[in-house]
Amino acid sequence: MNHADLVALIEGGITQRGGRWADLGSGEGAFTLALADLLGPGSHIAAVDRDAGALRYLERNRYPGVEIETQVGDFTRPLTLSNLDGVVMANSLHFVKDKAPVLESVRKMLRPGGTLVVVEYGTDRGNPWVPHPFSYETWEKTAAQAGFVKTRLLQTIPSRHLGSMYSAFSQSPGG
Repeated sequence: MNHADLVALIEGGITQRGGRWADLGSGEGAFTLALADLLGPGSHIAAVDRDAGALRYLERNRYPGVEIETQVGDFTRPLTLSNLDGVVMANSLHFVKDKAPVLESVRKMLRPGGTLVVVEYGTDRGNPWVPHPFSYETWEKTAAQAGFVKTRLLQTIPSRHLGSMYSAFSQSPGG
């Protein structure tokens, strides 16, 4: 997928420009840069990944007017992020078997009414490279159990890996 494809996949979940966001499991930052394109100047994005080498790529590819802060960290452990307008988790949550504690932590990172955008493969069966994917139908239930509301499917696209990918929007309560 190219940059325009990534932007198109998440743009339905970005309800306003600017704000404070995080990309959890950002890797080299493909979705971080897509998010920066959508949020525009004056926004702040914390790109979090366990791989410092991947984050170095992102540090070399800054986006004009957007403050991108890279953090070496594991989103399955406590992070110092709070009062965020939104979080993107693109192809990262499928590495976590027990999603409930991670989603509780993410919900607490968000301000009331904050946005969670998830990008995932559209299957409940994994493989060695994508061990714990979840279909949109499973995501609806998982998100509700984790306390998220207003979950909706944004987009579904074909994928040569595991058949399809989708993006979904969920919101922390209180907004």
